[in-house]
Amino acid sequence: MNDYYGDLGVAQNASPEEIKRAYRKLARRLHPDVNPSEEASDQFKKVAQAYDVLGDAEKRRAYDMGSDPYATAGGGAGYGQGFSFSDIMDAFFGGAGAAQGGPRSRTQRGQDALIAVEIDLGTAVFGGAEELTFDTAVACSVCHGDGARPGTGKHTCDICHGTGQVQEVQRSFLGQVMTTRPCQACRGFGEVIDDPCFNCSGEGRVRDRRTITVKVPAGVDTGTRIQLTGEGEVGAGGGPAGDLYVEVRVRKHATFQRRGDDLHCSVELPMTAAALGTALPLETFDGERDVAIPQGTQPGDVITLRGLGVTHLRSQVRGDLLVHANVRVPTKLDPQQEELLRLLAKERGEERPEARFGRVEKGLFGKLRDAFQPK
Repeated sequence: MNDYYGDLGVAQNASPEEIKRAYRKLARRLHPDVNPSEEASDQFKKVAQAYDVLGDAEKRRAYDMGSDPYATAGGGAGYGQGFSFSDIMDAFFGGAGAAQGGPRSRTQRGQDALIAVEIDLGTAVFGGAEELTFDTAVACSVCHGDGARPGTGKHTCDICHGTGQVQEVQRSFLGQVMTTRPCQACRGFGEVIDDPCFNCSGEGRVRDRRTITVKVPAGVDTGTRIQLTGEGEVGAGGGPAGDLYVEVRVRKHATFQRRGDDLHCSVELPMTAAALGTALPLETFDGERDVAIPQGTQPGDVITLRGLGVTHLRSQVRGDLLVHANVRVPTKLDPQQEELLRLLAKERGEERPEARFGRVEKGLFGKLRDAFQPK
């Protein structure tokens, strides 16, 4: 009869943890990959054999009563006989390589989802609510996520006996190595559904169409993502839902163009209005406002309406509304109009204006582009 306690260097009343620690210490020193000598290989076989017996409660109890499972093999059986490969991995990596025991849960967290929503510029300015309809995974209304047809249940898998795993013995350079893999009969769950739900085929969830109301904060822009916790796909087995991410796309506006938190638009003015000055009504997102055109307004001048722009997403401070003047010069004049302009030119001494040449000024969009380029 082999002296397994002596091989591991532990007392007969050693605890399972003491036995495991002793085996790990010896295995690290004697394993053939670490110590290739023949003597170390023989010692490793004895150590592995001893741990196979003393590391198993049933085998240890039988050994203490005088039964040696390796006695018939002459005490020199190849190491790894009836020995799990995960125990070797456990010895070197502290359990990192060992298979995770126990069946896996049918309840899984659902996946996150990403969908897009189009909003008007006015919603981006003040915020609002948008109704969103989309297809997603929802809990089965028949079995309520259980997966079994109502009135039926589940039974323990006959193949793995509820462990969710099966073991196989394979021959390798270590001898006979025991490997563990998920049970194919129950897919690793440890239990089998007797009569799957006809509505979800045992998944506990189905595809369906949902409609929710999304609160859009003020200041969002194209590309902004809104996270809705728990509004994504419901998990298998009635598991918790993932998150829903709503990506915002802002529609183009007929009048205003957004640049950061400011809004821009242009107004076309007759030459006389630009020269004399006037006030023009403009329909803004805050209602109708008068745009005061100062006397002598030049092409490209900008009139600023403070606080009528977009609300900043975080600070909630609003930007400005900038109106760009575009002065329209008449191209066709009747004789009376032409005579009046000639009289005006004469009165102002501009019949033969003094030429002042300079470089070409940028137009409206060129000025806008330059204004937002880094300097």
